[in-house]
Amino acid sequence: MKSYSKIIIAMLIFGSIGLFVQAIPLSSQEIVAVRTLLGSAFLLCLLALEKQKIHWLTLKKNLPLLILSGAAMGCNWLFLFEAYRYTSISIATLVYYCAPLLVLLLSSILLKEALTPYKLMGVFMAIVGMFLVNGGGISGINPTNGLLYGFLAALFYAALMICNKWIKGLNSLHITLVQLIVAAIILLPYALFTHQGSWQIPQGTAILAILAIGIVHTSIACYLYFSAMQELPAQSVALCSYIDPFSALLFSAFFLGERLSLIQMIGAVFILGGACFGELYRPKKPHHKQEESFSAVIHD
Repeated sequence: MKSYSKIIIAMLIFGSIGLFVQAIPLSSQEIVAVRTLLGSAFLLCLLALEKQKIHWLTLKKNLPLLILSGAAMGCNWLFLFEAYRYTSISIATLVYYCAPLLVLLLSSILLKEALTPYKLMGVFMAIVGMFLVNGGGISGINPTNGLLYGFLAALFYAALMICNKWIKGLNSLHITLVQLIVAAIILLPYALFTHQGSWQIPQGTAILAILAIGIVHTSIACYLYFSAMQELPAQSVALCSYIDPFSALLFSAFFLGERLSLIQMIGAVFILGGACFGELYRPKKPHHKQEESFSAVIHD
């Protein structure tokens, strides 16, 4: 139960990030670069304060996977924000959250996890919910590119979840730190290269929002997420990921006053209901064997 608490809290934190991003006068790629840098710095300070020993031999054994997963994290964020540039946020989000479906399919092949009908049904319900919540025509300056980048973001998100299941023997704090450092190495040059216009130094509430995104939404949320990811099956992580868009919808309605249409409310129920159904539903075992044994006792 502790593992589920971790991932639920992480998803709720991720879902609230949009509220803070609106207060920051920087481009999307610059915000992402700053969050990885601040996240890495915060975790380094935390390691120093706790005086945790790093098992270098174990770290070395997992280094290829850590680099791959960190790169997947960076590319995931990059392609997602690129998708936002070329198409609407709703369509980009819809395509992006095909990632759990990819994880379900890949985990059955790569991780040998059983792909049960009720998990497939749960994902199907959640995807239907995403269609309802994000319903509308495809728009943007280049919808085709937007769809492509959204799918690539989903692919790298799925790769991140799969890679983390293969990392063994390392503390979740160490895993998160290395992955954030790798992501920062990828994102910082990209943010510098794509920057346009004069540089703006955030002030007032914008600084607080940046600190919140760097520390809470990146360091703490990623630590909880990756910790739960190591303890839960990949398919469970995939299904719980739908709490993120569901919570984002609720936060925007509650804090920003954005009204939920009836279709959106139905979609939200489908998203949460699909995740719960796929994770919690277990078919009842037939009782005929017990009845047969009981009958045999009666006859004897």
